[in-house]
Amino acid sequence: MFAELLFGSSTAHIIFILAATIALGTLLGKIKIGGISLGVTWILFVGIALGHFGMGIDPKVLGFVKEFGLILFIYSVGLQVGPGFFASLKQNGIRLNVMALCVLLLGIGVTLAIGAISGTSLITMTGILSGAVTNTPSLGSAQQTFLETTGANDPSIALGYAVAYPLGVIGLILALVLMRKLFRVDPVKENARLQAEHIIETHDPDRVTVVITNPQLDGKKVYDIARLLNRQFVISRMLRPGGDPVLADAQTEIRLGDKVFFVSDPRDTEAVTTFLGERIEMDQAVWDRISGATELVSRRILVTKGKINGKQLGSLQLRNHFKVNVTRVNRAGVDLIASPSLSLQVGDRLTVVGTEASINAVAGLLGNSSKRLREPNLIPMFIGILLGVALGMIPFHIHGIPLPVKLGLAGGPLIVAILLSRFGARFHLVTYTTMSASLMLREIGISLFLAAVGLAAGPEFISTLQGGGLAWVGYGFLITVIPILLVGLLGRWVFKFNYFELMGTLSGSMTDPIALSFVSSNSPNDIPAVSYSTVYPLTMFLRVVSAQILILAAL
Repeated sequence: MFAELLFGSSTAHIIFILAATIALGTLLGKIKIGGISLGVTWILFVGIALGHFGMGIDPKVLGFVKEFGLILFIYSVGLQVGPGFFASLKQNGIRLNVMALCVLLLGIGVTLAIGAISGTSLITMTGILSGAVTNTPSLGSAQQTFLETTGANDPSIALGYAVAYPLGVIGLILALVLMRKLFRVDPVKENARLQAEHIIETHDPDRVTVVITNPQLDGKKVYDIARLLNRQFVISRMLRPGGDPVLADAQTEIRLGDKVFFVSDPRDTEAVTTFLGERIEMDQAVWDRISGATELVSRRILVTKGKINGKQLGSLQLRNHFKVNVTRVNRAGVDLIASPSLSLQVGDRLTVVGTEASINAVAGLLGNSSKRLREPNLIPMFIGILLGVALGMIPFHIHGIPLPVKLGLAGGPLIVAILLSRFGARFHLVTYTTMSASLMLREIGISLFLAAVGLAAGPEFISTLQGGGLAWVGYGFLITVIPILLVGLLGRWVFKFNYFELMGTLSGSMTDPIALSFVSSNSPNDIPAVSYSTVYPLTMFLRVVSAQILILAAL
């Protein structure tokens, strides 16, 4: 019976081998050598080992497992990066993304050069490139594109990925360490310099009290002031000389000498303060009382009702109907200014100031039920997968490429997930998932994908190494290190990136969380994580698309 489980062809055999591959690979992924672990990639190597010893699975079943796992993984990644994808294209994000794009293009250039010099096929080099930049979705994209175009599989793509991946992880960290030595950076001193130059700042909203001294504002309403200044701020409370604090709404008149409490984006605080008057320090307890000795309270209320999803905050008229102020909105751990034009999403946490009774009424309107957030939103998820698969199968032509291009089962779901996570609220599609549910979906997807890839590649792995595969390890190392060093030196010495920003950008250009963990552990601030998250969405998208283009160019 045990032999049937190991070498048979039954459903029990399929489940047993997949479970064994994933369980053992995950266990090995917890092992660290020198603080570095290959993590979930161990599942790939366990699959290769089991496949090599004949514990394989029917190719058709393996193909389904691989593609379904890829769709789950890539779709969950799209939902994760979607909200920041478009924001990463603005302001300082353009500068960082250009640097990441340079790493990507140089990596492709080195790949093409090595392929031309060594005579290695571009199809194999694409697999090596995916491993060298530690980007599993690009591997799936390359394999899916080849299969869709030719109707067959090329094992050299997965084999190239497998042999290049370990040194891809290690090579990136070695390059980052080398640059720290070359730049002679002391992280503590660098951090102190950035603080002195006001480069390091918090993005949490500021809470400020000012005395109105601008004569042009005398008699103006809060609405008029917000329209005149056009900055990210909310006037929450007002105190008139000789009076009691009151909640401010859009129709509240402001007089000279009034004290007002406002919440603003840190980048706008100075401008708002200068426009209104003079900043003063004031005990928060004073603001927490309104006329009639009624206590004000501040609560965080969850948006859990689907009918609120996609509605603009201003359209709810919470000030007029409930006499409360919404000072900020927390979304995925980030505080946003509660501007009237902000579109709410299920899962948002609103900081609401008002009386206990009024806040309870607002909670009833918005839902405020954490139990609802624990319920999975399966309909939007499978609608997204359905649309992504359909989009991935649509052929279109690119000039210079003889065959029609398809986004495939990697690109289609990725694009749809990005769009739905950003714009789904406008169509009342709730894409919110808890962090644990999102991680579970992603980890199951990548585990199934890597297990299937490893089991398929196992029978030919040793013969590949003996037939020149060891050279692929060196090719992958060059693809990893050369672009990182060149762009790193350029960014530091020519464009004057600070060290933390540069390290985070380079880690993000490789979409490598292991490198980010290494950099963050040696950083006294969160700049590397911010830079990583800024370039990650666009880089992930371009890695997937560029792998498809390389495969199509090779055919």
